[in-house]
Amino acid sequence: MVRNEVITNYDEIVTLANLERKGKTTPYASANGYMFSLINKDDEMGIRLSKEDTREFEKYGALPFKSHGAIMREYVLIHTPYYKIRPNWLNTLKRDMNM
Repeated sequence: MVRNEVITNYDEIVTLANLERKGKTTPYASANGYMFSLINKDDEMGIRLSKEDTREFEKYGALPFKSHGAIMREYVLIHTPYYKIRPNWLNTLKRDMNM
């Protein structure tokens, strides 16, 4: 998937969650001053999850999310098939953005 597609999908999800996408080169969303989702330079989406949701994602093969070569603790890589199912991603995003 090309970067523009990834950003378009991300923008749709963030908008549905009534949030504002920030960042020009590294798009991200935040709430209460804490970043909780972003797109890295490899055009991958990551989301910060609760421990419970992280375990749930791991059941489906979720991998740790990396940005600038470093593993970001508490973030998981969102695979393309999952974020195309917007209701699932949106529900997880809304629940975990206020951790």
